[in-house]
Amino acid sequence: MEAEKKYVTVEELKKHNKPGDLWISIQNKVYDVSDWIKDHPGGDAPLLGLAGQDVTDAFIAYHPGTAWQYLDRFFTGYYLKDFKISEVSKDYRKLAAELAKQGLFERKGHGTMYSLLCIALMMSLVVYGVLCSESVLVHLGCGMLLGLLWIEGAYVGHDSGHYQVMSNPVCNRAAQIFSGNCLTGISIAWWKWTHNAHHLACNSLDHDPDLQHIPVFAVSSKLFNSVTSCFYGREMKFDSLARFLVSYQHWTYYPVLSVSRVNLFVQTLLLLFTRRGVPNRGLNILGILVFWTWFPLLVSCLPNWSERVMFVMASFAVTGIQHNQFTLNHFSADVYLGHPNGNDWFEKQTGGTLDISCSPWMDWFFGGLQFQLEHHLFPRLPRGQLRNVSPIVEALCKKHNLPYRSMSFWAANVSTIRTLRTAALQARDMTGPVPKNLVWEAFNTHG
Repeated sequence: MEAEKKYVTVEELKKHNKPGDLWISIQNKVYDVSDWIKDHPGGDAPLLGLAGQDVTDAFIAYHPGTAWQYLDRFFTGYYLKDFKISEVSKDYRKLAAELAKQGLFERKGHGTMYSLLCIALMMSLVVYGVLCSESVLVHLGCGMLLGLLWIEGAYVGHDSGHYQVMSNPVCNRAAQIFSGNCLTGISIAWWKWTHNAHHLACNSLDHDPDLQHIPVFAVSSKLFNSVTSCFYGREMKFDSLARFLVSYQHWTYYPVLSVSRVNLFVQTLLLLFTRRGVPNRGLNILGILVFWTWFPLLVSCLPNWSERVMFVMASFAVTGIQHNQFTLNHFSADVYLGHPNGNDWFEKQTGGTLDISCSPWMDWFFGGLQFQLEHHLFPRLPRGQLRNVSPIVEALCKKHNLPYRSMSFWAANVSTIRTLRTAALQARDMTGPVPKNLVWEAFNTHG
């Protein structure tokens, strides 16, 4: 029977790496997903990023055990001939199987229920404060509380996008649309599109959209070569404007984060109103319309324009804390250029992530994402289980001499600013400097 099997080599598999001719390997069986890519729930970016490779580790990370039964319809009849599994991948697969055996992927707890109750309470306080109080300070506090509400809503949307937090898929989709589109104004379709690509190509400068912030930020001098974004399909030009902004990025980092929510609104609209295929486009647009109905209406209830601006800016500034957290997890970690490699899944996640250490009582504030490495390795693991598996992941990293970075919130901020400052100074030292003046010289000397 073994002699009748048909084989392809790793090099032959690599040739099937483009739309219309897209093969992958899972546990040495080769599958043709050329037609499936348009229906893939995780979008096309993960499949295109890992096309022509063995993707067993990524498949295990992202799919429940029930997904294996659907693979046979894509089987080509070929087996992968000369693929060698790394020792760390073997250990990773054993650990994933053990966690599944213990039922940890199913133990979601009541975190989502508590989050939704907190959101309901905060929304009630915000509406009450805006409508029933004439105090400027109360209105300022309501704006800040709304920002905190958006943070908690984003965590619910994030969790429901990775695993089923509700009783069935329909309720889970409703939770996504409510917590994302209706509550925060950020489309869950946009989030899935970018977030799945981020997970699969963690910290790849040309494949991970979460590191592609030219002209405002550049975490590495490698971006100074006007790298082409394989995700967005366009060149990230490092022109004179980008160089100027990047040269001061360690100063503008926090101010930009305080208004970066505007960019998410824009990105949502750009995706929903393009010709690109968007799952549940109508439902996503309806959810966005709900947000852009209640939010302006709430703001209009404030007594004057100065308070309205104050309210909106306060809510945006508070959500900047969450944007800060997202960047802390990756900006100062290792980066690389090129396609992600399916055979070094574990290594890429350890190299590209950074955990934030905190007390258990602060887990609600970070939404579980302070355990960023654990989340990247096991994205379907409910947030309440991440702290439990953290020591196991750390031990596995130590066994294979891989980095396990865990810093305090303060230390992570220092590390991120240091990374941004290093790239900023490198941008200033490039040949053909922009025109200098006294302000430039002062920043260049003391910045």
